[in-house]
Amino acid sequence: MSEAVAGRAGAGGGVTRAAVTAAAVVLAVFVADRLSGWLPWFGVYPAGWELPVSDWVSSVMEWLLEDAAIGGIGFRSVVRGLATLLSAPLEAGTVVLAKGFELPFGDAGVAVPALSWLGVSAALVLFAARVGGRRLAVLIFLTVAYLAFFGHWQSAMTTIASILVAVPVGLILGLLLGLAAYRQPVFERVLRPALDLMQTVPIFAYLVPVLVLFGFGPVAAVVATVIYAMPPMARVTIVALRGVPEEILEFARMTGCNRRQMTWRVLIPAARQGLMVGVNQVIMLSLNMVIIASMIGAGGLGYDVLRALRRLQIGDGLEAGVAITLIAIATERLGRALTDGSRGQSRLPRRQFGMLLAGVVALPTLAGLFWSPLAGMPEALTVSTAEYWGQLVAWVNTELYQPLNAVKSALLVHVLIPFKRTLVALPWTGVVAALGVLGYRLGGWRLAAAVCALALFIAVTGHWEKAMITVYLCGISVAIAALIGIPLGVWSAASDRVHRVTTTVADTLQTLPSFVYLIPVVMLFQVGDFSAMVAIVLYALAPALRYTDHGIRGVPAETIEAARMCGCTPRQIRYRVQLPLALPEIMLGLNQTIMMALSMLVITALVGTSDLGQEVYIALTRADIGAGLVAGLCVAFIAMMADRLIGAWVARRRAALGLA
Repeated sequence: MSEAVAGRAGAGGGVTRAAVTAAAVVLAVFVADRLSGWLPWFGVYPAGWELPVSDWVSSVMEWLLEDAAIGGIGFRSVVRGLATLLSAPLEAGTVVLAKGFELPFGDAGVAVPALSWLGVSAALVLFAARVGGRRLAVLIFLTVAYLAFFGHWQSAMTTIASILVAVPVGLILGLLLGLAAYRQPVFERVLRPALDLMQTVPIFAYLVPVLVLFGFGPVAAVVATVIYAMPPMARVTIVALRGVPEEILEFARMTGCNRRQMTWRVLIPAARQGLMVGVNQVIMLSLNMVIIASMIGAGGLGYDVLRALRRLQIGDGLEAGVAITLIAIATERLGRALTDGSRGQSRLPRRQFGMLLAGVVALPTLAGLFWSPLAGMPEALTVSTAEYWGQLVAWVNTELYQPLNAVKSALLVHVLIPFKRTLVALPWTGVVAALGVLGYRLGGWRLAAAVCALALFIAVTGHWEKAMITVYLCGISVAIAALIGIPLGVWSAASDRVHRVTTTVADTLQTLPSFVYLIPVVMLFQVGDFSAMVAIVLYALAPALRYTDHGIRGVPAETIEAARMCGCTPRQIRYRVQLPLALPEIMLGLNQTIMMALSMLVITALVGTSDLGQEVYIALTRADIGAGLVAGLCVAFIAMMADRLIGAWVARRRAALGLA
């Protein structure tokens, strides 16, 4: 009984603190708005106070390219050497998997085809059957069949060739950085903010310096993919190594292991299960990058989607997008099977099975020299649904235009535009002060100073209005995603059958490349803020759903049983016990929803938004390094402010609930 009373008291105190904080935030904005009538700079940041940070960044990059040297070797030469080092395996993989090559025999030479589609498909199915059983083999079979019969085999192999280079580089760099951070706490304190920036700066922002340094081509695409996909491996490595039981380390010390043996023969093998999660994340993020990488020279499926989007060829774009999604899902399932250590039915030892796979790939490839259908899928056997999608577009434009346009216009007039005008009109001093109040109430002076400094950077660089438009579009999208995802997560937690369906939906939403969302959205709603909002909601919906489901299912069984013994109904248990206890987890899901919404904003710049994402995209088209990086940092700082504030609230709430 005393615990219940204490809980109610804590809840009442929480309500009081929330009310005081809300009042202080409103007061800060109101006072700043009143003062702006006498002192205009309280309302609008003066242009004369802006600092040319983008020019400084561009000057530093120019110095790096023209004058900087490492060990007497020019920085440009180092970059070119790195590009040459990456181009060799990339070209080799593309030749073997997609292009083939020519041997200089005779006058005309002998053309050697790429690996046979039939041989590669059969080998993949056999491997899947061995590591994951029949169901995984069926999934792999359906994936390779789709790639072959829909005419995407060669593009898929070009994509996989780049992935086979980017993923190992990302894994090695992430592992080494994580290991160094595990060994040196000082380095970890430096590394974490860098990883935060790498994961929150929009992808397009660092495409600009990559493009300037490495030029237009597949190598630049691989470098950008590594930068995007590597941070999760570093984070997972730190967590996995710290999770190794102390008794294992103590036993290794007692046996006389030196530092190298301790690392590579004890720590890494003991943390293998956790490290495989990082491997899976790097693969998935690399596949998510293929369309964006195609903008700076990567070919393959990403270029197919990008070309279809530019030409508004809905059917071709969806087919290529589905191909990327199937590869991502199949790879994720394959990685999960390897991580879990599950195995299908196979009596062959590992070496003999490897020889079998090599034979399965080699025989059709050699036979393809004499019979071309084995070398490549005959065009006569390929199919396409592009025509039907075109007919669907025509039907939508004629039959559904008026009702869809009515919904779009109503939301624009009554929700989006008023909210946008309100945010843009807020005084910048009031917003900064309100953020400081929130930071102080949630985490003390250090958090308040941090969020104020991040907000001031946005104002000082002249991006305040664009930042408010970004907050408006992201805020509306996150609110709608939460209104859809949280109730679905509650429903999913209450039913195993619904859980299986929602898990599949969430997996699909998270594996679809971000560009793919633009195709049906543009088809239905044309371009503009509303189309961007719909695409962001679809892309960012999954975390809200998944974290709500996970949080409710994670409530201890003894707590639920105690509520039943007190006479609570199932509805009371759900909404007065499980949801309050799961609220910290739900807020973490909301935090992830914000991160994904901000990462999608740059993509939606292609459909006519006017926020920071558009600034980053314009900088990419002009190869303006300074403008792109500064606008990208502004997006990253918005993400970091949201992350720090929500994280502080979650920590306080967990402590209040005794979950810390």
